[in-house]
Amino acid sequence: MPLNPLRQFAKHFENLTDPRVKRTRRHVLEDILVVALCGMIANANTWVDIERFGKSKLEFLRRFLELPNGIPSHDTFSRVFAKLDPAALLPCLQNWLADFRAKVDHVAIDGKTSRSSYDGDRRPNPLHLVSAWAAEARLFLGQVAVAEKSNEITAIPQLLQLLDIEGDTVTIDAMGCQKEIAKAIVAKKADYVLAVKDNQPTLHKAIHETFLQFAEDDYTEASLRRWKTRERNHGRTETRQYFIADAPEDLPGAGHWAELRSIGMVLRTRVEGDSVTEEVAYYIGSIAPKVKRFARVVRGHWGIETRLHWSLDVTFSEDHSRVRKDCGPANLGMLRRLVVSLLHQDTSCKASLRGKRLIAGWDEKALLNILAAFAGK
Repeated sequence: MPLNPLRQFAKHFENLTDPRVKRTRRHVLEDILVVALCGMIANANTWVDIERFGKSKLEFLRRFLELPNGIPSHDTFSRVFAKLDPAALLPCLQNWLADFRAKVDHVAIDGKTSRSSYDGDRRPNPLHLVSAWAAEARLFLGQVAVAEKSNEITAIPQLLQLLDIEGDTVTIDAMGCQKEIAKAIVAKKADYVLAVKDNQPTLHKAIHETFLQFAEDDYTEASLRRWKTRERNHGRTETRQYFIADAPEDLPGAGHWAELRSIGMVLRTRVEGDSVTEEVAYYIGSIAPKVKRFARVVRGHWGIETRLHWSLDVTFSEDHSRVRKDCGPANLGMLRRLVVSLLHQDTSCKASLRGKRLIAGWDEKALLNILAAFAGK
């Protein structure tokens, strides 16, 4: 472990522009960011909690940080994060995570609304954050804030510009199934697998009819590949059947989708007691019709829901956060997503994310262990 892991983290923010007037700077910007990070790891979800954490750990933190005027007040944390430019903060975090880039080969993109972040006339709608998540690596890669979910279509190309996705496979739900988004992904030398629903009615109908024909022909289509999995958990059995084939030459609009190579279908059957439910989903992709790869990225896409979004609500109480001012919600959301990544990477403690946060709040060595995998990067 580096001798000064907190300062190793702080060095990535040395060139970040401080938004405060010089005469008001009683606390070093890097110290504010580091204390906020440590507090968030240690189960502090609000600025008040982060201040309390800092004051209770002042002696410990002074082993690593300057803190010339002690721990900033919760109002100081609030003001600084409200003024920081998220577009400037994100590259600092990405730089810190850059050495883990080799672990990334599948990037899931999806949006989540911070339901309590509305602020009257200044923000009449709750903030909606579109995030990129490395599914297998469990790493936060970037985010773009938008006013509401319907703006995801314009936000996704902006997010793609912020990411290094060369060689990766990008998965997006049906809202992101847009020709320009597919083109933007290919332009970044990446592949895509996009869910197709009724927002693309002609395409959806054509894929549905194609797989019906495959079934009537007893799945003898030469390019068609199939894969089946079954899981038993909590009294229910879930079967997934994955199908992928070459995209038909006569698929409506096929020529307008960049590098379109395949169409896919997933049939999910859930049996729980006497209840049986079925669900079918369709996809288009620039990947070759290799069914295990298709199954891996489709299943992996839900990691952004189960490992990121669910954790943000249940473990970090994001939906209940009352941080509303200016850039505060976006920056605090970025910090939460970073901490989720840190907790997933930590192997020093076998506990849930909630358990790791609690332990880090009690045990300073545990907090340093969580940072150790990234410190010095």
